Amino acid sequence: MKISLSKPDITEKEIDVVAEVLRSGILSIGPKIVEFEEKFAGYIGVKHAVAVNSGTSGLHLLVKALDIKEQDEVITTPFSFIASSNCILFERAKPVFVDIDPHSLNLDIDLIESRITEKTKAILAVDAFGHPVDIKKIRQIAEKYGLKVIEDACEAVGSEYDGIKAGSMADGAVFAFYPNKQMTTAEGGMIVTNDDEVAELCRSLRSQGRAVTGLWLEHERLGYNYRMSELHAALGIVQLERLDEFIRKRALVAEKYNQRFKDVEGVRVPYIDKKVTRMSWFVYVIQLDSSIDRNKVMKHLLDSGIGCRPYFTPIHLQPFYREMFGYKPGDFPVTERIASSTISLPFHNNLSDEEIDYVVEKVREGIEKFGGEERMIFSG
Repeated sequence: MKISLSKPDITEKEIDVVAEVLRSGILSIGPKIVEFEEKFAGYIGVKHAVAVNSGTSGLHLLVKALDIKEQDEVITTPFSFIASSNCILFERAKPVFVDIDPHSLNLDIDLIESRITEKTKAILAVDAFGHPVDIKKIRQIAEKYGLKVIEDACEAVGSEYDGIKAGSMADGAVFAFYPNKQMTTAEGGMIVTNDDEVAELCRSLRSQGRAVTGLWLEHERLGYNYRMSELHAALGIVQLERLDEFIRKRALVAEKYNQRFKDVEGVRVPYIDKKVTRMSWFVYVIQLDSSIDRNKVMKHLLDSGIGCRPYFTPIHLQPFYREMFGYKPGDFPVTERIASSTISLPFHNNLSDEEIDYVVEKVREGIEKFGGEERMIFSG
């Protein structure tokens, strides 16, 4: 059996709308972009949505629009996809890492204030694996110190914490639509904000610095080509219409995994905070006991035709971060412990019971082959 790590949920409706755009002859800067932005802003519950060509581009534009620049510091997490820190470096600012909460895997809010200095300009929080951050607490700290809040909600479209939808309370937030996400535009992202000035700046910056209402070849500022095409936007409109269906499907797959792993010794299933009022699952990531050789278990899965990945490798231990900032193992022990134990398993909307059973059985086999004689069992 061959089981891929992820798979987009595409129907004839998506194919038809993309073909319709191709026949229209309007492939960029057209009505589909506007429609997608308006519908997405309505879904999140914000004033503005700005479509871009990737989540990374969206994060970069928000950093720029919030006037984060050289010598500024931004507090963020080392347990994330690398774009959430690279976007800070793009503007020559400095990411200042805070270790993570061992349960939610989001940055440990109780550690934020200890890392604030006179150079701190913002907090960039990440909704790891779709688990939304406690944005109210983060905003309280930010307001106390006069900081901006960026939410990297790239993995959390549709998630809610205490009734607050991910991306709706930050100064600016970003979603991503890569094919492994809950909804996809193939490549693409979306900035959301309630700030009129931030939205206008992002619209200008994504299109070579043109004024939003200006002439085509007149440029007010240094900008980029970060636009989303009409094809991607058309795909996004249909996917957004189906998003609630996707979230339900993914929740069902996650629950099936949870049930089957109940009697597998040495496995910790994903934690969901009791204040999460809606979980939009991005990936399904288990943690193995420290006595189990995670890498050998992963090789066993790959040899069995099962796609898997170690989510995430700590950002601070990436080679160029170590060279640039002098980070070393032990700097963020919770992040490093969690990262050494994780396996992202196959996860998508239409994963079958047979496939789930096969994955769980091969994980069990791997643990039996590569676990220690005395296993430390996770608690709580």
